[in-house]
Amino acid sequence: MIRTVEFDQHASAPVLAAYSYCEAVTGQQARNFAYGIRLLPAPKRRAMSALYAFSRRVDDIGDGTLADDVKTARLEETRALLTRVREGRVEEDDTDPVAVALAHAADRFPIPLDGLDELIDGVLMDVRGETYETWDDLKVYCRCVAGAIGRLSLGVFGTAPGARGAERAPEYADTLGLALQLTNILRDVREDAEGGRTYLPADDLAKFGCSAGFAGATPPEGSDFAGLVHFEVRRARTLFAEGYRLLPLLDRRSGACVAAMAGIYRRLLDRIEREPEATLRGRVSLPGREKAYVAVRGLSGLDARHVSRRTVRRRA
Repeated sequence: MIRTVEFDQHASAPVLAAYSYCEAVTGQQARNFAYGIRLLPAPKRRAMSALYAFSRRVDDIGDGTLADDVKTARLEETRALLTRVREGRVEEDDTDPVAVALAHAADRFPIPLDGLDELIDGVLMDVRGETYETWDDLKVYCRCVAGAIGRLSLGVFGTAPGARGAERAPEYADTLGLALQLTNILRDVREDAEGGRTYLPADDLAKFGCSAGFAGATPPEGSDFAGLVHFEVRRARTLFAEGYRLLPLLDRRSGACVAAMAGIYRRLLDRIEREPEATLRGRVSLPGREKAYVAVRGLSGLDARHVSRRTVRRRA
């Protein structure tokens, strides 16, 4: 069983200020993520904000306009900072609030910080402009940039006392991360194309006549773009079904957090499935009221109970 440690209720002013900075970054830049973690108790919410702020820094380097060699150097500098955090060499008066918050969180929760190394590895794949021939190839990338985040988050959540099958929680967290990332890839297909990136596997693109890419607001001439999207949506749904088996293994509020974040992405997937070509016209998103509804549903435990009943039926 993965357990968490109670937070220090008497954190110093510098540590609290560092967490406040990370929570501000999360609230401003991660609306879907922020909807989920607001359901957590303060200690876990702060720790998750520290993880997000560090991850955001890594992503911003990869997505920025710097030359590739400069990006690579910045990413390796960030890895060196992570090594300082891992080795306990970040002091509370450090000038980097993200490092201070992450160090404090890692000291109080069993967070597998190697997952942040994997994230850096994944962003370096972006910097190198790697493309993916098959789904198995793409899975390697998705596990770095999203599956690892699922496993890092599990270090904060922990598993509920007495949860059956808790030893498989990291596997489910990883799979749920893959589902979220594949949904992201479908949502951002036009935006990524404009940035010169293609994530969908080359053999899938060829199968549906989409090898020419997505440079415009309409699918490539003669392609079956809707068929491609529906194919990837089915793959994502399979991943969600497996990843959702994590929910009954978590305590109520951690389960609500995961259900809210995953629920938002599942609804995005529904919208993409209904209107595939909308992804070529702009980013598909949900209104705030719908995200709030998903968060309330997660807090109610509906998703966790549904998954739990389905798992019982499978075992029967």
